Amino acid sequence: MRIARWTHGDELEEGFVIDGRVVPFSEQATVQTVLATGLAAAHDLFDRADAATGVPLKEVRLLPPVVPTTIRDFAAFEEHVEGMTADAEGNGHVPAEWYEAPTFYFTNPHTVLGPNGTVRPPVSERLDFELEVAAVIGGVAGSDGANLDPESAAAHIFGFTIMNDWSARDLQAREMRVLLGPAKGKDFGTTLGPWIVTADELEPHFDRAGLLSVRAEVRVNGTLVGDDLVSNMGWTFPELVAYASRNSRVVPGDVFGSGTVGNGGCLGELWSRTGVLAPPPLTAGDEIRMTVEGIGDLVGFVGEPVPAPPLPPARRNNRPRHR
Repeated sequence: MRIARWTHGDELEEGFVIDGRVVPFSEQATVQTVLATGLAAAHDLFDRADAATGVPLKEVRLLPPVVPTTIRDFAAFEEHVEGMTADAEGNGHVPAEWYEAPTFYFTNPHTVLGPNGTVRPPVSERLDFELEVAAVIGGVAGSDGANLDPESAAAHIFGFTIMNDWSARDLQAREMRVLLGPAKGKDFGTTLGPWIVTADELEPHFDRAGLLSVRAEVRVNGTLVGDDLVSNMGWTFPELVAYASRNSRVVPGDVFGSGTVGNGGCLGELWSRTGVLAPPPLTAGDEIRMTVEGIGDLVGFVGEPVPAPPLPPARRNNRPRHR
């Protein structure tokens, strides 16, 4: 099954994508309620859907397929970490801590863009994309989503979509020197889409280790920049979900980014490996097309940057201890 959100005229609708048409859910269901009730209930809705009542995809504007409750973005590809830490000779360093457990950060669920959306970045001289696959969490009867093991975590994965984690690398580098972040280098935009493909539909693409063995590619203005197999992840998606649920909870509508694939999944990796800004940073008007086998194409565009209002530097004082 493929699940989407879209506008048709002035109407916002949510439902299935069937044979090139969008078909609204029956019973006033929404993507969020479908995620909450789980895959079995989604199949019941699908069995009652009538494709003849749908509208051709070309007549609607697709929205992000989910309104995320949270977005956790991992760094699950060793090659990406290696590339982003490369020195002038192209030698990268993967910290020993990376191998011990998957690492993630929370990004902004309020600046999510859909297919063919235009990101309005901050002023940046090193604007970048990041090609990722994302898991979307659904509900499981009898589970509160806390302290899951990988087997039970797998049941919470409703489906998958493509994710573009837009990045302003110069802003990101500055803020991460303060040992926090990324923050403003990331939270201006994340693109998701074009739809959610349910986990059962992608089942033939999982290998014996449980890794999602699909090809992912990214093109800038039609030129192939990066390609990789998603099965090069250091952990499976259920392992990522299980780790995130430790002493915490995962809930329907949560989005889990895989992190950037290797071999050119972002420009920053290529810049670090060569010491040269080639391909060049993104600029207004650029088209980024991401293609993931079994899911589809996700296109995004770069808009004009938005200058930030001024903010003073930190105030220095003599650190008094009493007023």
